[in-house]
Amino acid sequence: MFLLDGRGWGHGVGMSQWGAEGYARHGFSYRRILGHYFPHTHIGIAGARDVRVLLAEKQASLRVGSAAPFLVVDARGRRVHLPAGSVLVNKKLVLSQEHLQSPLRFDPGAQPLRVAGGVYRGSAVVTAKPEGLMAVNVLPLDRYLDGVVPWEAPTGWLLQTYEAQAVAARSYTLATLRPNADFDLYPDQRSQMYGGVGAERYETNLAVGATAGQVLVWRDRIIPGFYFSSSGGKTSSVHDAWPRSHQVPYLVSVKDPYDYLSPHHVWPTMELPATLVADVLRLRGVTDMRVIENSSGRARAVRVLSAGGWKRFSGPLIRKKFGLGSTDFTVGALHLDAPPSRNLFGTQVRVTGWVRGLGRARLELFADHRWQTVRELHVNRSGRFSVLLAASRSTDLRLAYNELAGEPVALRVTPRVLVQAEGPKLEVFVAPRLPLQVQRFSRRRWQPVARSTGTFAGALGPGNYRVAIQGGASYVSSVTRPIRLHTKQLGP
Repeated sequence: MFLLDGRGWGHGVGMSQWGAEGYARHGFSYRRILGHYFPHTHIGIAGARDVRVLLAEKQASLRVGSAAPFLVVDARGRRVHLPAGSVLVNKKLVLSQEHLQSPLRFDPGAQPLRVAGGVYRGSAVVTAKPEGLMAVNVLPLDRYLDGVVPWEAPTGWLLQTYEAQAVAARSYTLATLRPNADFDLYPDQRSQMYGGVGAERYETNLAVGATAGQVLVWRDRIIPGFYFSSSGGKTSSVHDAWPRSHQVPYLVSVKDPYDYLSPHHVWPTMELPATLVADVLRLRGVTDMRVIENSSGRARAVRVLSAGGWKRFSGPLIRKKFGLGSTDFTVGALHLDAPPSRNLFGTQVRVTGWVRGLGRARLELFADHRWQTVRELHVNRSGRFSVLLAASRSTDLRLAYNELAGEPVALRVTPRVLVQAEGPKLEVFVAPRLPLQVQRFSRRRWQPVARSTGTFAGALGPGNYRVAIQGGASYVSSVTRPIRLHTKQLGP
């Protein structure tokens, strides 16, 4: 059984949003918050400019409209005034009986445009591509941020947090523009979540306006102000999260003491039975699993031991395969070795196994219809333990940690049987006292000739005999080796 514990939510680089809210609640200004998460940077001012956000692509048709009259201008400068309502644009680009040339720019009048079901400020550019129509929202940077900040930060937070979010988002936007592409930004997690007018809130608009033009700068360059939901207590260096990235002094791992506000600060422990690990990773016979940490203390990789030997998986791949919130996780292990298959009643059984990456585990056995703790385990430096148990009856054993437990392992106890023969006399002793049957081999099969419980003593006729012990649910039923009885010879 593997037990996975983890923290945080997201890639871990830059500003932890829950951590920023924690700092705000402890009296930090947005400038101090940003200075903590992006060390060696300062606040600069960037000029106003427009950005281009993808709204739809590969569409056979698009509906564009407004609650007030609006305008469309084609590639040749031809202008068509459209009444309030909506128009359906298809690949033929015919509007109001005018055949227009791609791209088409729709400009709003007194009301914003509605495109593909959403409402957006600024203009919308519709371009005919071989694979279908593409719609791109063109609008001023801060009007774009009005539709980003409320979707990236929950309601009810402090203004300082929204201000920090606005500056980080503005910096990220300007640092990642793509002037040679059809658009600059995706409307989702590939860039930033963008909801247009429908996302806007008064308090976040206020934060965007209060920080107008402000960006994070390092060596006279605007930096990408990466942010994410929750750090679990410590952020990640950029080269740890994305190994192909160059390490820079403003995207390093920093402590995040107030992230504890996050509902994802610490995850509930996840049980990962070895069979599940094998199934998810398409392996056979998984017996061990170890996390290799990077310099930020997160999982760079995970090594898994299976029937085919050790195999290495990247931390991000394990995160994806098991649906984890981040790569900030550890894997503890509980392993109970199978006891010997034959354990005689009354002897001592050595139970062994190992525990790694966990606190105090315990050995449990099943008795009286419930699991009972046998021993709190003390492990050596390698994590192994050894416990002596009395072989008193068959049961199941398991390892447990807090409220979690591994798969049961069977401990089977065989009764102790002593058989003695002298002439025609047979003596049998069974411990514990169990039902027994004396059988004689006759007519090519074993047939019962006597029954007893615990002991038997009596004279029998010549022949081959054996003893069958009925173990029931608590002991292993068994049969002794055949023994031959002879008629006792008298002296000369």
